[in-house]
Amino acid sequence: MSEQSLGLIETLGLAAAVTAADAAVKSANVTLVGYEFAKGDGMTVVKLRGDVGAVKAAVAAAEMAAGRVGRVVATRVIARPAAGLTRLIDSAETVGCGRTGAQGPVPVPPQEEAPAKPVPTPPDASPSEASGAAPAPEATPETVPEAAPEPAPAAEPEPGPEPDPTPEPPPVPYRLTRPKGPKGR
Repeated sequence: MSEQSLGLIETLGLAAAVTAADAAVKSANVTLVGYEFAKGDGMTVVKLRGDVGAVKAAVAAAEMAAGRVGRVVATRVIARPAAGLTRLIDSAETVGCGRTGAQGPVPVPPQEEAPAKPVPTPPDASPSEASGAAPAPEATPETVPEAAPEPAPAAEPEPGPEPDPTPEPPPVPYRLTRPKGPKGR
């Protein structure tokens, strides 16, 4: 941890913290360590790591973005944090990036793999035939899906009341006038 600097953004509320984290990660080459809730007042601390210049730029961008959503309480960039701070920054209360927090482990949704689609090869242009290798098996003709039934023609809308052909009169400009009363007041 001594090679990377540490950035902290403390906000009031989770919405401002998420906005700050989003802006920080998008603006510079930093790693989001996670966030941590304070023990009251709704304060949240977003923790970042990276090179000194990148962390400074990320914290500045995060402060601007979070300030538009909520209240930024404090920001801090520590250029070369001491080795003993690792346990404080990577504590059990830090939520995110696969860590456990007050609510338990943070679930990571599994990524589904798309099924591989076969690539048809044209029967007349095969590189294996030119090299003298065994010919590739012929591609089966693709089945053509049946034509979808044509959509029914849209029903014509029922005639409604016709608009009034007389235009509205233009608005009368308002004029401020003083109330009439005894003079001298």
